Amino acid sequence: MNPERSAGRAERAFPRERRLTCATQYRHVFSDPTRAGKQGFVVLFRANGNGYARLGLAISKKCARRAVDRNRLKRLVRESFRNHHHTLPGVDVVVMCARGAPTLPNRRLFDHLERAWATIRKKQPCAES
Repeated sequence: MNPERSAGRAERAFPRERRLTCATQYRHVFSDPTRAGKQGFVVLFRANGNGYARLGLAISKKCARRAVDRNRLKRLVRESFRNHHHTLPGVDVVVMCARGAPTLPNRRLFDHLERAWATIRKKQPCAES
């Protein structure tokens, strides 16, 4: 395998430490969140004290009835997060679907997420535990 190709993959990977993996981590964000984004996605975030961003997804059936739509939205969010996680402060981020998101084109959803990441960078929450 080409070492240059594998190095590029490592940067774009979505390792376990970059994910919210248990209910207590989600509860931490939901207990006192700061909001970013209103169209397409609702992005909640809270400082985690880790020095790096972690992502959690909460794409409900109420918002996107069909599994194919939920999976598409999750893929888009993960891809956008992989491209921007290195620019984000140490926060836990939970992305939820907003009404009408499944009908929006991918480019527009990416743009909404770009704005949400910019808001998170701008607010730079102080480290909490």
